[in-house]
Amino acid sequence: MQRASRLTRELSILATEPPPGITCWQNGQLDDLRAQILGGVDTPYEKGIFNLEIIVPERYPFEPPKIRFLTPIYHPNIDSAGRICLDVLKLPPKGAWRPSLNISTLLTSIQLLMAEPNPDDPLMADISSEYKYNKQLFLLNAREWTKKYAGQ
Repeated sequence: MQRASRLTRELSILATEPPPGITCWQNGQLDDLRAQILGGVDTPYEKGIFNLEIIVPERYPFEPPKIRFLTPIYHPNIDSAGRICLDVLKLPPKGAWRPSLNISTLLTSIQLLMAEPNPDDPLMADISSEYKYNKQLFLLNAREWTKKYAGQ
């Protein structure tokens, strides 16, 4: 019951006061959510609309939601299946998830990761080394993917 009331409250806040560039809604059931993140200005993802799937586990908020990109994205910390390498999406000791975090915070963290990749903790080693050693090529590829997959 605690989970349902908390999720309802979070979704209500996300609907009335969403973080800039982020929308989130129920996809049928309460534990199956969808979100959209707009690519940030001055990033290679600018003008892109990225769709995400959020699956809320039974033990939420004591366990983090499972979030993945449905829209392909060229990024060192996001793999081809849409999985995201981000500490707040994992339980301690390896992760930084805490029950005080919420879905809005997670989506904002993902938006920040899009703008500021972490090439030292990559899921995609080839994209990470491109980001580190040939940033112009990385930016070109990321813009191409954004236009191809996340264009409006």
